[in-house]
Amino acid sequence: MADKPYESSVTPSFLQRNWQKLIALLFWGILLGGYAWYYTSHNLTPLKAVQQIVDLLQTPSGPLLYILIYALRPLIFFSTIVLTVTAGAVFGAGSALNFALAVIYTVIGSNISAMLAYFIGRYFGQGLLQESEGSPANGIQKYASRLRRNSFETVMIMRFIFLPYDLVNYLCGFLRINWQPFLLATALGSIPGTIAFIAFGASVDLSQLETQGLPPPNPWVLGFGVVIMGVSIAISRYLKKREANQASSENQDEQEQTNVLNTSIS
Repeated sequence: MADKPYESSVTPSFLQRNWQKLIALLFWGILLGGYAWYYTSHNLTPLKAVQQIVDLLQTPSGPLLYILIYALRPLIFFSTIVLTVTAGAVFGAGSALNFALAVIYTVIGSNISAMLAYFIGRYFGQGLLQESEGSPANGIQKYASRLRRNSFETVMIMRFIFLPYDLVNYLCGFLRINWQPFLLATALGSIPGTIAFIAFGASVDLSQLETQGLPPPNPWVLGFGVVIMGVSIAISRYLKKREANQASSENQDEQEQTNVLNTSIS
């Protein structure tokens, strides 16, 4: 009788399971290190960065370059606010049409960048969290399950209260929530902040930017931003309250099912 082939029951180590991710993380770290070196060696400041970006965007291909820069921005954690204000200054001044185009360019670029960060987070989170409902649940797993059940509302709340943009994107990917409600909530929830920062950028005089720096906030633009933020917070509180009521209802249903099951067993 032939011997059965030997089957190894040894569980692969963390390094064996994740060596590709570690290599990707290494290259990402090299990219961040190169950006940090460039930033420090050229004594860059946010204002100088804006001036360099403005020079790039004041060309016929400026809108495409802007969308490309915005899309790749999360790889080096470049500020969304700086880019959005720059778009307002370059594309949004002069007319309502220019303002609308600046908003459209930013919405396109920001959503591409959000999905890039989402899929990067999803890649690094693969295999670290169980997605099945029957798997043992720890604190992170419970939070991830709740986020998946209420993806749209939760992401909308995080957008409306202006949590760090990239943090939300990477976290949602890492926790492996459904990409469709994530994208929809991101597209809708980012619009108020986008409009507010585009409006601020549109009030900047580019001819005075290099010599005088950023101007003081325009009172009307500042008031508009405050109104947008107030509306966003009000909507986020409403969504959060609705999400809490929904979670309470789900917990009550689960408790009732448990009670019925215990009664039938006894």
